[in-house]
Amino acid sequence: MPALVLSEYLPYRLSVVSNKASGLIARAYQARFGLSIWEWRVIAVLGGGEAITAQAICEATAMDKVTVSRALRALAERALVRRRTSPSDKRAALVSLTPEGQSIFDEIAPLAMEWERSLLEGFSAEEKRQLGGLLDRLWQRADELARNDGGLP
Repeated sequence: MPALVLSEYLPYRLSVVSNKASGLIARAYQARFGLSIWEWRVIAVLGGGEAITAQAICEATAMDKVTVSRALRALAERALVRRRTSPSDKRAALVSLTPEGQSIFDEIAPLAMEWERSLLEGFSAEEKRQLGGLLDRLWQRADELARNDGGLP
């Protein structure tokens, strides 16, 4: 079996690239709005306007329940999100952005898109398409393995 070389290990490389890419825009929303990466991800998910459950936020962001709960609590204390009881399931709460939360989303989203454009500068349209496709396949495979308890022998 080959030795593990961390700098060549895919999960490590994906994590490092993700952290670097997230850190680019994080500086803008942390300085301007005092938001953590986790809070911004919640706002970004809710920015589409649909009220969803905390569980749906967990699934959309791949963040754990504790992290989402903390982010929602912090955002609620700042009146950036609101919770209401789901009409279809009285046990569930639906979360949505307040007008102030939506305003923050509307201001940060174009900045995020500009950072993405800058990050992908120098990639051809075909390379961007390939990268998106490869990331989609990795996402799907990771989901498959997670459903099968890791799929390891």
